[in-house]
Amino acid sequence: MVDGASLPVYADGIRRVYADVFSAPPWNEGPAAASAYVRRLAADAERPGFTAALALAPDTAVRGFATAWTTPATFPSGRSYGHVAQALGPERVTAWLCGALEVDELAVAPTARGTGLGAALLAAVSAGAPDGRCWLLTSLRAEATLRFYRRAGWHQVPVAVPGRAGLVVLLGPRHPAAAGPGRRP
Repeated sequence: MVDGASLPVYADGIRRVYADVFSAPPWNEGPAAASAYVRRLAADAERPGFTAALALAPDTAVRGFATAWTTPATFPSGRSYGHVAQALGPERVTAWLCGALEVDELAVAPTARGTGLGAALLAAVSAGAPDGRCWLLTSLRAEATLRFYRRAGWHQVPVAVPGRAGLVVLLGPRHPAAAGPGRRP
């Protein structure tokens, strides 16, 4: 785990991993997106409940990272939040997402995949989820990513999020609204 103030030391490595991961389909983000993410990360580190985890190689090169924070009581409207609110409705947004830990990014360098690093990073940033309430967004088109989250015990909310990105909400394994025996989120 690292605090927000320590992240700038690793900015170049975070930028490289971000670019390696999110330049591929279905994300198809260009190099500028990785630089924009690193700039945004400084502001994100100021969010309530912000937490970050880094995986470093012995030479201190960044092999992966994850970030999360507490979703505010007043659900945001920027980025993809408006689409999520439209899909889930105000009652579920308030009950399931507001005050919950929101995993914003998780990225593992292609050379480090299949080593358990992604699961370790996800566990590190989600361990402190209040009452197990943790959630994230990903793309339905990211099939390997969806398989990873399902293996980690995350549950897909069976409601499509409107918009071109093909997003889906996933609830953490201990989220009270997550699917369990005989339940569906």
